[in-house]
Amino acid sequence: MIETSTQPDPWIDREYLGERFDSADLYQVEMQHCRFVECSFRGADLDEATTDACFFDGCEFSGARLNGSFHRGTAFVNCRFDLANLTQTRFESCKMTGSAFDKARMLNTTLIGGDWSFVVLVGQDLRGRDLRGIRFSDANLEECNLERANFRDCDLTNVSLIRAKLRGADFRGAKLDGVDLSLLNLRGAKLDIAHAVQLARTLGATVEFDS
Repeated sequence: MIETSTQPDPWIDREYLGERFDSADLYQVEMQHCRFVECSFRGADLDEATTDACFFDGCEFSGARLNGSFHRGTAFVNCRFDLANLTQTRFESCKMTGSAFDKARMLNTTLIGGDWSFVVLVGQDLRGRDLRGIRFSDANLEECNLERANFRDCDLTNVSLIRAKLRGADFRGAKLDGVDLSLLNLRGAKLDIAHAVQLARTLGATVEFDS
């Protein structure tokens, strides 16, 4: 178990393998270019923490508090955030590949760019979020509330949107290859012409354009 002070000094270029930070007080900690592999932060206090170009691989954040934390250019690969509190957390240009957020609290969480492919966000409330340009390929967004969310220019290849609420969601310019649009309730959603053609073809229609 790592002992930490109430106001820790900046962590710079640190590396940990299999370390446990469970219930640690890391309030407002600043991490730069740190690397964590298979470490546990269960129940840790990371409120208002900042990470810059850090790397977390297979780490556990279940029950952790990350309220108001800011993450820039950081990778959270195959990490778990079950029941974590991410209220007003900001992820900017982060790589979140394969991470899971089961019952995590994501009120006012901000996502700016980055790679969120293969993430599990089942049941999350992302209403009205600006998610432009994010890569969500192969992500599980089933049963999410995505009403009025902005997915313009996102990569949504093979994304699962079953039972998601999509009214008012903007998919114009998004890549939806591998998504069966006929299985979704798209009432009120915004699609472009390419999506309309894709939907028609999934319904068995032959789409022809006048020359």
